[in-house]
Amino acid sequence: MNKLIATLVFTALTLNNMAQEKIVQTAGRDQLGDFAPKFAELNDDVLFGEVWSRTDKLGLRDRSLVTLTALISSGITDSSLTYHLQTAKNNGITRTEIAEILTQIGFYAGWPKAWAAFRLAKDVWKDDTAAADAKAAFEHGMIFPIGQPNDAYAQYFIGQSYLAPVSSAQVGINNVTFEPRCRNNWHIHHATKGGGQLLVCVAGTGWYQEWGKPARLLHPGDVVNIPAGVKHWHGATADNWFAHLAIEVPGEKTSNEWLEPVTDEVYNQLKAEE
Repeated sequence: MNKLIATLVFTALTLNNMAQEKIVQTAGRDQLGDFAPKFAELNDDVLFGEVWSRTDKLGLRDRSLVTLTALISSGITDSSLTYHLQTAKNNGITRTEIAEILTQIGFYAGWPKAWAAFRLAKDVWKDDTAAADAKAAFEHGMIFPIGQPNDAYAQYFIGQSYLAPVSSAQVGINNVTFEPRCRNNWHIHHATKGGGQLLVCVAGTGWYQEWGKPARLLHPGDVVNIPAGVKHWHGATADNWFAHLAIEVPGEKTSNEWLEPVTDEVYNQLKAEE
């Protein structure tokens, strides 16, 4: 079974790395296609279609960092910088990070240039909050997507969780992400034969606990085997986001029984032990 887990995770990682799409850009042709068709072609097909698309050599996030540094150092603070600031945000650079990046650039490229860049950056990241910033930073550091709010099972969780389906073929695999302090209720996976669940921790730190046993602190790379019939819960630690792959073990007449919540009294005791 552990070999199967390793194979599934390796396959998912490989497919994720191979899934990088070629950057499609039409701004050159849209704005200069009639006036300077060759320049438009070089902009759309070479700069973006080839250079920006070489993500196997340098990731999009790093390319954004290089581009922002070059533009700001050159004193370019027009719409092109706004575009690349927005691109940097889309490529995973958070509000906290862009503030630090522009501060660093200011010491080498010039303070007035940094001031001008900050005015544009504030508008690009204006809707971001500290919570959204932390979420974006966590997602950037994890190869699997966070997915959508886990609304269908919200009644069985304390705090916000997210769900991203990874595979539905052969065995069901979902990436489940917990914000700090989020945890699911005590629950049991039932089956007349086989069944249960495997958790493969992929990011952050979390807790797993079986009824009547001490809680186990989880880190990336840890694997938890949960047999059918075992009452348990799992979730994030108090100060960290947490994500794991939830792999459903095939079985006969499988079902989940959701039970009582994990109280603050129980959870806060774990914080003291963390």
